[in-house]
Amino acid sequence: MSTTTINGRVESLPDDPEALLVDVIRDRLNLTGTKLVCGSGVCGACTVLLDGEPVVSCLLPAGATAGKKLTTIEGIGDGKLHPIQKAFMAHDALQCGFCTPGFVVEATAFHRRWRAAQGTAIPSREEIAAALSGHLCRCGAYEGIYRAVAAACAGRFDGDDPIAPRVEAYDKVTGLARYTVDIRHEGQLEGVILRAPVAHARITDLDLAPARAVPGVAAVVSLLADDQMVRFVGTPIAAVAAKDRRSALEAIAAIKLNREELAAVIGLDAARREDAPVVFEKKDRKRAGNVSELNGAPTSWKGNVHGPSAPFSQKGKRARRLLAEAREACDPLLIEETFRVSTQQHACLEPHAAVARFDGDRLTVHVSTQAVHDTMEKIAKRYKLPRDKVRVIADHVGGGFGSKGSLGVETIAAIELARAAKAPVRIAFDREEELSVTGYRPAAELKLSLLPSVQGGLKALSLTAFADTGVAVNSMIAGLARLIYPAQAKELVDFDVLSNLPPGSPFRGPGGPPMAFALEQAVDEAALRMKVDPIDLRKRWDPDPNRQRLYDWASGLDVWRNREPASSRSGRYRRGVGVASGYWLYIWQPGSSIELAIKDARIIASCAVQDIGTGTRSVIANTVAKAFDLEPQDIEVRIGHSNLPEGPGSGGSRVTASIVPPTLLAIEKLKMEMERTRARPPIAGSNAPWRELIAASPDLVVSARRPPDSKAPADIKSPVRQLGLMGLVFGWMLRNFNNIVVGAGMPSSVQVMEVEVDTWLGHVRVLNAYVGLAIGKLAAPTLARSQAAGALIQGIGYALYETRETDPSTGQVLSASMDDYRIPGIADMPRLEVHFDETGFDHVPGGSVGAGEVATVPTSPAIANAICNAIGVRLTEIPFRPDRLVAALKGRAAA
Repeated sequence: MSTTTINGRVESLPDDPEALLVDVIRDRLNLTGTKLVCGSGVCGACTVLLDGEPVVSCLLPAGATAGKKLTTIEGIGDGKLHPIQKAFMAHDALQCGFCTPGFVVEATAFHRRWRAAQGTAIPSREEIAAALSGHLCRCGAYEGIYRAVAAACAGRFDGDDPIAPRVEAYDKVTGLARYTVDIRHEGQLEGVILRAPVAHARITDLDLAPARAVPGVAAVVSLLADDQMVRFVGTPIAAVAAKDRRSALEAIAAIKLNREELAAVIGLDAARREDAPVVFEKKDRKRAGNVSELNGAPTSWKGNVHGPSAPFSQKGKRARRLLAEAREACDPLLIEETFRVSTQQHACLEPHAAVARFDGDRLTVHVSTQAVHDTMEKIAKRYKLPRDKVRVIADHVGGGFGSKGSLGVETIAAIELARAAKAPVRIAFDREEELSVTGYRPAAELKLSLLPSVQGGLKALSLTAFADTGVAVNSMIAGLARLIYPAQAKELVDFDVLSNLPPGSPFRGPGGPPMAFALEQAVDEAALRMKVDPIDLRKRWDPDPNRQRLYDWASGLDVWRNREPASSRSGRYRRGVGVASGYWLYIWQPGSSIELAIKDARIIASCAVQDIGTGTRSVIANTVAKAFDLEPQDIEVRIGHSNLPEGPGSGGSRVTASIVPPTLLAIEKLKMEMERTRARPPIAGSNAPWRELIAASPDLVVSARRPPDSKAPADIKSPVRQLGLMGLVFGWMLRNFNNIVVGAGMPSSVQVMEVEVDTWLGHVRVLNAYVGLAIGKLAAPTLARSQAAGALIQGIGYALYETRETDPSTGQVLSASMDDYRIPGIADMPRLEVHFDETGFDHVPGGSVGAGEVATVPTSPAIANAICNAIGVRLTEIPFRPDRLVAALKGRAAA
């Protein structure tokens, strides 16, 4: 038997020539810091050092390491923190942390080479990007990574360990953070799901017996719905639990099924045809999934088209009349265009995963989820279990972006299999599943008409959106245009177009980016025709006080003041500057609670919330520490367990606004208890009175629920009230059916982008990004900047690269690997300036609201407007592929 040395220890290697190094490291040696993501050497998450050089362990046969020395993330630093690890901590060069070990391992190798050759010189961004080009971070922590690697190479972290702005940073840079995919119980089985290979069929017979006969198989269950229908490629049919994945896959292949194949319809255009096969018959329409986390208003169906839904139109008939009159009069100010946006996959690096274990009548489920408390409640309801018998755990979550907010099939299958096998079962989706059946931001077609008045106001707007939602409903794109740029009349209509594709799901600011892509380009075009500055026009049309302040900031930027018209540009490479605005709703979750305790002279904060990389632990720690003149690291934060006090879901930018207010209330309660129970006052003149009181305090426990906001100033409007009667109904439905309150004021973003366009090859680079955010007071400033950077790079991906490709005849997703689905890498990250306007939310206890959604809304239209400024051509379809850009330039030349 051959051996290798891993982190200084001699380990035996399996005899199996097909065994991959990543499996040996993770499964046999339990060194789970090394992550398996793409399985094809694209993302870099599994990087280790082989004789000091970085290699991807997902492609390397374990036998190839015989007689060599391996170092995993656990061995970096040789018992102490490496300068790279210190720098990653100090510069917040991480978010969810799932990709961090791979980045750290690769960066240490670069650091060693650089210091040997260049000493403490600072490497350029280009040199760092080249070194880390084989690594991907879906959260978009690239800006911090640039700063961290440069600082470490310059010798700035050769000394003491830093204080990190993210309280769990140490665990993430050392590989100690445990995610759902890392959980290993004694006797744990591996689960795999059998999925439908066709887009539309009725299963007439399902024989599971052959799977049960496969050696090593412990349980087989059906996952078919009671109507036995398949409506998209990848529909779950059955699941198997076996001693290992290889046995489970063998069992899946043994299952026999008969099916009656039905006519399928794939995609937006095909599904709208009069003769298109129907996805849901009338009796089955309630089986459609929900592309939003909200409940939609009742609306009609016609074939595969669900809609129209127009609850937020304002004088819609008048808008149609005004636009028709302008069309007939050939009004030169009338802007009419059709915009198209593509599907964007969440592409979380940690896959959807669950580990279920029964202990008698108690069920424990580790889940990669955005909603620990809500998942517990849904499991208890589905399986008719008392809530105190169900425990959901998510200590660390490797990204979500909206795709992990519901009770998913991975969790249901793991529970069913664990119950049948009487053993713990893990199900973790592979990359093909993750990029095909876990949800996406729907593609859409948006038909827009915008009419300015001759006096310079906004007269009428019509926006009709057709969303490509797969087998789901309840999209809202056009309706979001109601709350920005008031007009005399607005017609805002949404349609869901269903086809035999997997269901869409919420994705960071659902509906916001496609709405802004169309509307913000139309506003920009109006400014060109009216011969006014685009920011000045927005200031004229948009009375929102938060955005008014951001417009003032943006108009003062040197890059904006020095902007030139497209007609002044020539040559192959042309630069342009564009602006766009966006908003999101300020929401919070009633019932969100915090428990504060003093135990053994240490403050402990507890809440059944989760941290998906957004910094929830740090927000809680910062808030408590500030009140007691402590450091955030002095506070023990317990989250990610459903048996803690109820916490909010991580979606819609609600967490900060939901947990800071009860934390502040609990702080006041705890201080009162400390004063009441203290044995003696602090020493006179002490510079740390609260620290002394905590040290002398008996054990105490207090808790608080999220209180209501105070009354907002007159200029800060409630969105639900701005929407009139339908808004009040909408707010009531959110409160009673979704446990969400829409508060007064709107988190807002104004973004200015500078791009460079290669007019020969059609390539676009974002050179500089200026992001203005009005999100109230910053509970964790460094992490708020990281959120802004991450939202920005996802918006850049949406604009320039990301698109799902499907076979139009079979419905098979063709871009279901990270080789084929392009997400931005570190070289795509522009230089970034972030401006935070911290006013506008003083009526919120603590003054803080979320940043994650709003910061991605205006990015794609700002890039589009910058491209138009560079080349004088307006692109109406994203992603801005090179072929589309070159064709647009040729079209202009031909005209």
